[in-house]
Formats: sequence, structure tokens, C-alpha cells
Amino acid sequence: REPSIDLLQAFVEHWKGITHYYIESTDENTPAKKTDIPWRLKQMLDILVYEEQQQAAAGEAGPCLEYLLQHKILETLCTLGKAEYPPGMRQQVFQFFSKVLAQVQHPLLHYLSVHRPVQKLLRLGGAVPGSLTEKEEVQFTSVLCSKIQQDPELLTYILEGKKIIGKKSSRESTALSKDTASHRNKDCCQNCAPDGGPQPDGEHCGAQALNSRLPAETEGPDGPGESNLITTLLGLCKSKKGRVALKAQENLLLLVGVASPAAATYLAQSSPCCAAISEHLCQLYQSLPAFLDPADIATLEGISWRLPSAPSDEASFPGKEALAAFLGWFDYCDHLITEAHMVVADVLAKAVAERLFVDTLQPQLLHVSEQSILTSTALLTAMLRQLRSPALLQEAVTFLLGSQPQSAAAEDSPRSLCDHLIGHCDHLSDEISIATLRLFEELLQKPHEGVIHSLVLCSLEGRLYMARSSPEPESYEDTIDLEEDPYFTDGFDSGLQPATKPRQAPATSDGKTAVTEIVNSFLCLVPEEAKTSAFLEETGYDTYVHDAYGLFQECSSRVAPWGWPQTPTPLDPHEPEQPFFEGHFLQVLFNRIARILDQPYGLNLQVTSVLSRLALFPHPHIHEYLLDPYVNLAPGCRSLFSVLVRVIGDLMQRIQRIPQFPGKLLLVRKQLMGQVPGEQLDHQTLLQGVVVLEEFCKELAAIAFVKFPPRGPQLNFSPPPEGQV
Repeated sequence: REPSIDLLQAFVEHWKGITHYYIESTDENTPAKKTDIPWRLKQMLDILVYEEQQQAAAGEAGPCLEYLLQHKILETLCTLGKAEYPPGMRQQVFQFFSKVLAQVQHPLLHYLSVHRPVQKLLRLGGAVPGSLTEKEEVQFTSVLCSKIQQDPELLTYILEGKKIIGKKSSRESTALSKDTASHRNKDCCQNCAPDGGPQPDGEHCGAQALNSRLPAETEGPDGPGESNLITTLLGLCKSKKGRVALKAQENLLLLVGVASPAAATYLAQSSPCCAAISEHLCQLYQSLPAFLDPADIATLEGISWRLPSAPSDEASFPGKEALAAFLGWFDYCDHLITEAHMVVADVLAKAVAERLFVDTLQPQLLHVSEQSILTSTALLTAMLRQLRSPALLQEAVTFLLGSQPQSAAAEDSPRSLCDHLIGHCDHLSDEISIATLRLFEELLQKPHEGVIHSLVLCSLEGRLYMARSSPEPESYEDTIDLEEDPYFTDGFDSGLQPATKPRQAPATSDGKTAVTEIVNSFLCLVPEEAKTSAFLEETGYDTYVHDAYGLFQECSSRVAPWGWPQTPTPLDPHEPEQPFFEGHFLQVLFNRIARILDQPYGLNLQVTSVLSRLALFPHPHIHEYLLDPYVNLAPGCRSLFSVLVRVIGDLMQRIQRIPQFPGKLLLVRKQLMGQVPGEQLDHQTLLQGVVVLEEFCKELAAIAFVKFPPRGPQLNFSPPPEGQV
């Protein structure tokens, strides 16, 4: 034991050297790093580590470690750090704490003489934003988080503090020697009267003189409102120093992923973690400008929490930094929820939904101010694009669409947020309509079955859009000419489908004839005099087939786990026909498509883009209702094809009133492609609408082709050769 005695003597001498500095020094301006304090602290650390390596019995505390615990050296150092005397002492204390906790393998954090100064040091670090010791503070929290990761039960102990110290005595005693346990019990007894007991021996004779030169302790018992590991980490997450903030975020991420269910439950329900994280998100949102251009927001979409600032070469705009900070923290929250223990993830997702979505965003989405609606809708779209965690996605879907499908809502019930948003798709402001349609398009790309069910499928259940009786074959022969097509009659304005229906498309055993008929129905829908793509290169149907193939494969893989049926629900011909309503969402989209010749180009692009997304879904009812021109519609029903037919009928009448229509149409297409300078023309809105209409029909034809046969998400086939229909 001789080496141990020598080690203890050296350890005590170094500690006495530090205390004597405070007793004898008269120069209070000398920086700590220019004194011998850093050197003595390093010697004390090296002695502790070496002593532990020499211990024969594992888990047994050596004399030097016992001295450190018994004489409350860490508490004294914490007081010196708080006094910041000499200047820079706080930095030295943080470093010493970090190294002792990291390098000494003996479990220390359950000792009151270690735990209490750790808590004080956490409060000291988290109290001053942008302090000079941020680097040391984040290293200190890193060590604590690492210890918690090794032993998740430490989490509640470190966060809750003195309240559970008594509960740990029996657990600790099994791993500690009798002498160490007795010292710890002395510590625990002193908990009733902190700092009130006499020094155990005379070796620490300078302590009273040292204490007389330091400020009195003012901290009371740990309380729920005081700073702890969580609040300290959150404070460091807000640091202006990128590396410090990133390290703090990584530490917090490590903390929420604790494996122990009990620790996770405490973190979620009894700590300020989830509330503080969501509160900071709301603060960042409130710091954004009242109005942001959706185009500016789009430039920052895809911001990562690891790289929250946008590339410097992008154009700047007012509020850019605030927007990058908000989207970066939202991405971080999403990442936290993805990586966190399930208990923590659910509580954090609900906190974000309640504080940000319901309390902050919803009033702006329902505001009468168009600027407020436009900015909040564009920001929500950007958030949806970044959202990956299932728990937060569920909260976002519930927030946007409610818990009931749209068709299930009672007529006299108050309008939900979803009703308002669908109404915004048909807003007087074209900008708001475009922004809201983008929001729904983003929502439709999320891996959540409730989205497509609430917006579309709930209205198509039971196939009420289908006539229950078969059409008369001879009735089709009487209306085969275009001029006599019932879709073109004025009676269609009332929204009622004539009783006469087109016949079903012929189909061979392999179905090739059927898909050819369907594809050609869309490709031939726009009359030749209204087509211009044949005069230009790279605007053919083949390109749409290639794009649709990739999108359909992506959509099919996304919906594969949902177990959709491969064939439509069988119809009972004896069942009486019931009224069919396509649902608010499809109603607005169909109404928009019906006005394609009178709407701005950008709005038409967005409406057709949303409908194309819908048509890609491999559900047999969606395919039948949106992509089958030969569907036998019930009276009073309309489908996407019937709406397009009515638009073509309107177009054919209006073409007659526009002189030199083909030439003007070709010029507008070239303008839209950037081949000729843009100049204002008569009927420009209509001409641009015709161009969109032609391309939309080709896109629908391509989608119908790649989806055939429509047998669900298990479909797998090779892409068609170029030029094949």
C-alpha cells in the first residue's frame, strides 16, 4: 500500500497548493492559466486515474478518490468557478469536471458530493447565453450524456436531483467499499443541513479562510424551474458558434434516445424537455417576417439541422437567416422524434403539433389577411417536405385533415380546417390557390394512408358513381357522331349526366385493346386544330410515359404496405342507386379543371399536377373514376374525363371566334418554352390554357398506360419501347 499512501500525500499537496493560492494571492487580475492551478488540477486528475488503474478489486474507491469525495473538493471548485476568480477559473473547472467524470471509471454521479456540484455547474453554464466557456460547457454536457447512455437510470437522477438521493443508497452500496459507503452516508446526512458540518480532519485547514474570500452560496434546493441538463443543452443549441450548437444538438439527440422505458417516461412527462424544444420552435417561427414570398421559401426547402444555413451564393432576401434557423430547428425536431424512444417521440410530436400547428399556424391559416394565409401555407408546405418521422406525420395529418373523412362530416357541422384549406384551392387570390394546391400535392406524397382515404377514397367507396344498370348497346350507335355526343349538350351545364352512355371499351384476353382504347381516348380528346406539340421537338407522348413510369413505381412502393384491393368492389345490380358526391377535394379540382381556359397558366399547371398525382395511385376505384373514359356513370355524376370533354366542347365553340388561332397558339407555346420573347397577345389566357390542356391529356394517357392492368401496387412490368402506344 506504500504507493497509494504516496499518491494520497501528493494528491493532498496539490489540493493544498490550490487553496493556498487563494489565501496568499493579492493580485486578482492574473488569469488562471498563468497560475499553477491548471497544472495542479492536471496532476490531481492524473493521480486519480493512475490510482484507479492500480486498484486490485474492481469497483473499490482508492484513498485519493475518497479524499476528493469526503472533502467536497468538487463543490469547492464549483464555487471558485462561479466566482470566476482568478479570471478564467470557470473554464478550468469545467475542464476538470469533464475529465474526472470521463476518465475515472468508478461511478461518481450518485454521490451527493459529486452530484450537487454537477447540478450547480449546469446552472452556471446555462445561465449566461453566449458565454466564453461555451466550448467547455458543451464538452461537460457531452460527458454527462455519455454516462446516461451507458446507464439510462442515471437520467432521472441527474435531472431530478436531491429528491431521489435517498433512494439510491441501497443500489450504490453493492458496488462500493464499506469506507466509501460510510463517506457517502455522511454526505447524505449532510443533505439536511448543507455545508453545515465540520471538516472531518485538519488537513483542509485553509478551507475556512478560502471560504471567507468567496461569495456566499445563494442557490436554494433544486426546483422544477431551475436550469438542469435539458435547459443547459437547449441553451447551448442556440449558440452562435456552429460547432457548439451542433454538438449540443447531438447530445440532446443522444439523450432522447435512452433505452430505458422508465427513463424515457420521466424525460417525456416529468422533465421540461418536450415543452422547451417545441417552445423554441415557436419562438423561431414568431421571429419570421410577417410576409415571406413563397418563391423565397422554396429556395430554402431542404434545410438540414446539421447545416442550418443556406448556401452563400443564393440570393438573399429579408428574413432569410430567420427562415433558415426555423426550418433547421424544425428538421432537428423531426430528427429527434425519429430517433427518440417511442414514449418521448409521441409526447414531443404532440407538443410540436399543439404549440406550432394548432396554437401558432392555425390562426394564420384561418386569418382574413391574404398575406397571412399565403405565408403560413407556404411555410407549412416547406415543413411537410422535410417531415420524415411517422409520429409527427400522424400529428400533421390529423391537424390538416381532422380525425374524420370529409364525406363523413355532417352538413351543419362547423367548417374544419380541412374545409377551409380545400376552399383556399378555389380562393379569389390565385396565389393562395396555387400555394394551397402545392400543400395538398406535398401531402399526397407522404406515406400515410389516411391522406388519400380522407381526401378521395372515402367518397369512392361503394362505387356509387357507377350506374347499377347496364347501358343499352344500341343507344351508343345513335350518338356516335361528335356533334350529337351527349357530353356536348347544354344540359351538361347543370352537372347532370345524360342517360345515354358510351359503350364499354372492347378488351381482348390480354387487355391490350382496352388500354389502347383508353390511351387513345385521352390522346384524341384535344382536336387536331388545337394541338401544337407536333410542330416542336421533345414534347411527345413518349417522354410522359417515361416520367410516369418512374413516378408510378415510386407511388406503388409507397402504398404497398396498405393492402389495397387489386380489383374494384363488385356491384350489386339489384341495389338501388344512391346519390354520389365526389367529395369536397375532387369537387374543387374538377371545378378548377372546368375553368382551365380562363385561369392563369401557373394555376393550371398546379391543378393538373395535383390531379396527375391522384391518378398515379394504384387503387382500382381511383383508376376507374379518374382514368377510365368508358366508366358507366350514374345519373348526375361526373368524372375527370367527362369534365375534360365538356372543356373541349367549350373550346371548339370559342376557337371559331379567334382569328388566326393555330398561329397564335403555336406562338404562345414557343413563348412558354422560352423559344421566342414573350409579348402580350389577345386571348393569351385561353391560348395558354389550351397548351396545358393538351399536355395534361398526354400525361393522363401515359399514366393510364403505365398503370395497365390496374391491379394494385404489386404491379411490375418493363417500360414500353419508345413510340409505342
